[in-house]
Amino acid sequence: QVQLVESGGGLVQAGDSLRLSCAASGRTFSVVVMGWFRQAPGNEREVVATIRRSTSSTYYADSVKGRFTISRDNAKNTVYLQMNSLKPEDTAVYYCAANRIGGSGFDDWGQGTQVTVSS
Repeated sequence: QVQLVESGGGLVQAGDSLRLSCAASGRTFSVVVMGWFRQAPGNEREVVATIRRSTSSTYYADSVKGRFTISRDNAKNTVYLQMNSLKPEDTAVYYCAANRIGGSGFDDWGQGTQVTVSS
């Protein structure tokens, strides 16, 4: 199992930036892909961005392309989500998740961090 702890959320104004961090511990050697997801009130959880641990290849949801950047520091077992040009519709709880070797999806999840963007 991998333990994940997110940080960096907060209340900002539209157009501002935030950087989220996700620190992983435990069986981090088994992680294949790390992802950021978000869930707004009344909405289903959606993927925001993912990054492959070995190659750093990335995926972004269309709604955040060009504004958000996912990156990782394997030495620190930390994944980041740089969020620029934030919009009110980015308001959500952001979760970090890990896909492990042999897993069928994202097996481990953090507790989430709130991001609120005011207009």
